[in-house]
Amino acid sequence: MRSAIILVGGEARRAEGREKYFFSYDGTTFIERLLNTLRQVVDEIVVVARNEEQCSRFSAFPSILCTKDVRQGIGPIGGLHAGVLAASGDLIFVSACDMPCIHGGVVDYLFNAIDGYDAVIPSWNNDMLEPLHAVYRRESLLSYLASHESLSLRAMIRSLDALYLPVDELRGIDPTLKTFTNINKIEDLDAINTR
Repeated sequence: MRSAIILVGGEARRAEGREKYFFSYDGTTFIERLLNTLRQVVDEIVVVARNEEQCSRFSAFPSILCTKDVRQGIGPIGGLHAGVLAASGDLIFVSACDMPCIHGGVVDYLFNAIDGYDAVIPSWNNDMLEPLHAVYRRESLLSYLASHESLSLRAMIRSLDALYLPVDELRGIDPTLKTFTNINKIEDLDAINTR
């Protein structure tokens, strides 16, 4: 079974405090775009919010499971932990909520590439990795998250037996690699909407 986890609980400091999952691109909110894409390649979608109040904002999407951070205030690794505990799939695609152009074909490719690895993580080079656009084995994440000290995603992925997949390998599916578009600031949103 394949699951997807979408992390929505960040504080959006660089986006003037606005909740990025409700930003619109091409007339559709980021969260709707993500859900529409991921439904084509996974069996379940888990959205991880900061708290119950934030979870309530997703009540209009009955086909998803919304859960809240178990360990509050520790960043993406806290959201990932809550999502992994809630997910049922053996394999999990993890995404940030500010990636409105995720390509279903790329996600499917990552699932299919995992073989015997703990994770498949797209890589631009040795230092530029995409841990929030990657596929992981649920058991490997649970094992790491049960006893980790670092709050860094980089430390987590370095502890796993991961396949670092060169992003150029994905150009046959997504020639411009638009799937990795990440909207951190209002200016980024304006730029993507005027392209």
